Amino acid sequence: MRLRSLVRGGSLRSGLTLTLTLLAVVAGPWLRTYGAEHITLRNGFELDCARREVAGDRVRLYLFPAARDSAAGQGAAQDANYIEVAASSVLRVEQIPDPPAPPTPAAAPLALPLVLLEPARTGSSPLTPAEMGEMLARAGARHNIDADLLASVVQAESNGNARAVSRAGAEGLMQLMPGTATELGVRNSFAPEENIGGGTAYLDALLTRYHDDIALSVAAYNAGPAAVDRYRGIPPYAETRAYVARVIREFNRRKRAAQASLMAAAK
Repeated sequence: MRLRSLVRGGSLRSGLTLTLTLLAVVAGPWLRTYGAEHITLRNGFELDCARREVAGDRVRLYLFPAARDSAAGQGAAQDANYIEVAASSVLRVEQIPDPPAPPTPAAAPLALPLVLLEPARTGSSPLTPAEMGEMLARAGARHNIDADLLASVVQAESNGNARAVSRAGAEGLMQLMPGTATELGVRNSFAPEENIGGGTAYLDALLTRYHDDIALSVAAYNAGPAAVDRYRGIPPYAETRAYVARVIREFNRRKRAAQASLMAAAK
């Protein structure tokens, strides 16, 4: 699998060295806390963080929480959602100004693979976890993407509702806009397996476009590649920042749960 758990020393796709480490536990004394900032790393990666903590030669960059976490005051969820990097990898730190009004980005050219799938299921009854898992596993194997990442995107996009329709008109499990679905060859966005196949193909194209950078790819899935290209990083939109944080948090939650299950089975 090209996408593996975001743990120390792991990688997102084969041959890609992970320079950002998302940790699940707090370890060691962390000092010098800073407010919301825009961070540029020496490898060219840029992101916004709610706060920054420095201890010795390591820096923790706390991502902005999902809107529901912020509203509920769930500080613990936010504290567990951070990226740790070497202090020497930080090239530039800038205070975050008030974000500009979201532009209406023109669709950037993106080569989308054509996906023609016979829908495995078109009924209105909810998918079982097993059915969802099988569909995600098949799509992940077809595009060499970790099924847990796909499940995390599904969770963030539609909460597993195959009949979901957004205010903007996005449809199905991975919330495909009608025009994107047509380009991908998806004939029925409410057919779960067909929709997942199209959404996975689109995410695969974004991962290729952004050189397997998961944060940028997920941001582009939410806000569009034109917005990511315009800001040369995650766009300064509260919705997109919360979306990226939500997907990464869910992905790592799934990996921690799987690791705990393996450890329990080994006892």
